[in-house]
This record gives sequence, structure tokens and C-alpha cells, in this order.
Amino acid sequence: MLVQNLAVLVLAGFLGFVVISRVPTTLHTPLMSGTNAIHGIVLLGALMVLGLGTEGVLNKFLIVIAIAFGTINVVGGFLVTDRMLGMFKRRPSDSDSPRGGRS
Repeated sequence: MLVQNLAVLVLAGFLGFVVISRVPTTLHTPLMSGTNAIHGIVLLGALMVLGLGTEGVLNKFLIVIAIAFGTINVVGGFLVTDRMLGMFKRRPSDSDSPRGGRS
């Protein structure tokens, strides 16, 4: 069972690397910010498992670590998305000022 789980982990890591390396650079930031937001599902699952009660201190510790890393990833994803969308906002120019561009 351990060998099968380890094989799935290695194959998933390799497949993820291959897929992400083929993403064009213009789509990389939106794709990564979206996948970081998906970590909200990890947070929800970890909170549910923690709330249902788990056996053992190690399991609870690992769940708390998953919650911490998931939270960091969700917040980081939204910050990257906000910064990315800020690049597309129009900056006010002199002609948009109330004085009509005159000093």
C-alpha cells in the first residue's frame, strides 16, 4: 500500500510539472492564482476532519499544518490575482483631472 501511494505521489508530481511547464507565460499567473484559490477546498476538508475528531496527536498536528499552508496559499492566490488585475486598471491622466489638465 505504501509503495502504491508513493508511486501515485511521484507520478502526480511529474505530471503536474509537465503540465505547468507547457503553460504559456501569459496564462501562468491567472492559472496559478486560480489553483491557489482551490486550496479553499483543502481548508474546508481539513476543518471538517478536525471537527469530526481524529485519533492521535500526529494526525491533529498534520491537519493544523495543512490548514496553515492552505490558508497561506489561498491568501497568496488572492493577493496575486488582485495585483494582476491592478495592472489592467486605467491610471488617471492629466486630461481626466477636474481642472482639465491645466495647472
